[in-house]
Amino acid sequence: MRILHIHSGNLFGGVETTLLAQARHRDPELDLEMSLALCFGGRFSDDLAETKAKVYWLNEVRVRNPFSVRRARERLRSLLQQQRFDVLVTHSCWSQAIFGRVIKKAGLPLVFWLHDAARGRHWLERWAKTTVPDLCLCNSKFTATTLPNLFPNRPFRVVYPPHDLPPVRVSDSKRLAMRSELNTPSDAVVIVQVGRMEEWKGHKLHFEALSLLRHIPHWVCWQVGGAQRQGEAGYVDLLKKLVTRLGIADRVRFLGHRSDVRALLSSSDIYCQPNTGPEPFGLTFIEALLARLPIVTTAIGGAREIVDSSCGVLVPPNDSRLLARQLENLIQSPAARMNLGESAPCRARGISDPSRQIRLIHQFLRPLNRTL
Repeated sequence: MRILHIHSGNLFGGVETTLLAQARHRDPELDLEMSLALCFGGRFSDDLAETKAKVYWLNEVRVRNPFSVRRARERLRSLLQQQRFDVLVTHSCWSQAIFGRVIKKAGLPLVFWLHDAARGRHWLERWAKTTVPDLCLCNSKFTATTLPNLFPNRPFRVVYPPHDLPPVRVSDSKRLAMRSELNTPSDAVVIVQVGRMEEWKGHKLHFEALSLLRHIPHWVCWQVGGAQRQGEAGYVDLLKKLVTRLGIADRVRFLGHRSDVRALLSSSDIYCQPNTGPEPFGLTFIEALLARLPIVTTAIGGAREIVDSSCGVLVPPNDSRLLARQLENLIQSPAARMNLGESAPCRARGISDPSRQIRLIHQFLRPLNRTL
C-alpha cells in the first residue's frame, strides 16, 4: 500500500516528529510504502533526508497569493497522474484546505489527520470543512472529542503518535559538563520544560509556582525552545521580564533552540509543563518519560492520557500554589523522583511504541485501498 502524506513542512513540532518516526520505522512484514509531499523546506525536510523517505516538492504556498495556491495544486494534480498512490493523508487544516479538493477530484481515498483541538470557527478550519474526508485520524481521545466541530458524523480512529527515538544516556562527566555550560551547580535539582514559546504552554504559571519556592535552595529551571512564529519572540521577552520581577531570574535559564534536547532531558531531574490550555497530545511528555523524568503537568487535554500516578503528578489548571507544593515534594525527595522515573519508560512505550502504532495506522488505512 502506497501512502502519500501531504504537509506544509515549514515548522517543527509534534506533527513533524510523528511523520519522522513513521519514515524511520520500516516494518518488513507490512506492505507499506510511505512518501511525503511538502511545500516548504527547513529542518523537517533536512531530517527527512536522513530517513531516505521519498519526498515530492509541490510549491511554496502563501494563502494570500492565489497563484501560489493554484501552482501547488497543479503540481499535486500532476503528481497524482504520474504516480500511483493508494491513500492520501492531509495533516492539519492547512493541508486539507489547500489540497483536499484536488485529491477528491482525482477519485482517491482522502484521510484527514487531526493533530490539534478543532473549534471549527477559524477561517482555515471553515475552508478545510468544504472537503469531507473518507476517514479521520486523531492523535488523542481528547482531539477526537473536538472532531465534530470540523467533520460531524465522519468515521474516525485514534492513533497515538509513534515515537521511535531512544533517550540519550549521558555519562556523569557529560552531565557535569552540560551543567557547567549552562551555569548550573552539579548538585542542583534541574526542572526542565521543552516546547514552543506559546502562552498556553503554561510558562507564566510555572514561574509563578517557582517564585513560591525561592526559599528552597539548589533548584534551577531550564526552559528549552525558541520563537518560531511572529510574536513568539515578544513572548520570550515578556517571560524574561517576569522572572526578574518574581525574583527568580538567577535560577531560570532560557536556552532557546537546542539540537540536544534528549541529552538535556537526561541531564535533568523533573519535567514540568503546566499547560493552561489543553495539549492535543504531548510528545514532549513521551520524551520526558523515556528520559526517566517524573512529570508534573495540569490535568487537561491529552496529558491526561499520558501521565498517571505511576509516572507523574496531575494538578488542576491555574493553581500555582498546588503546583508549587507538588514541585517542592519532588525537589526535596530524591526517592519520589526515582520511583516515578523508574516506571516512566514503560508508560511511554505502552502509549507510543512505533511498531504497534504504525501497524494500527496500516490497519485503519488498509480498508480504504481500492486496488485490493
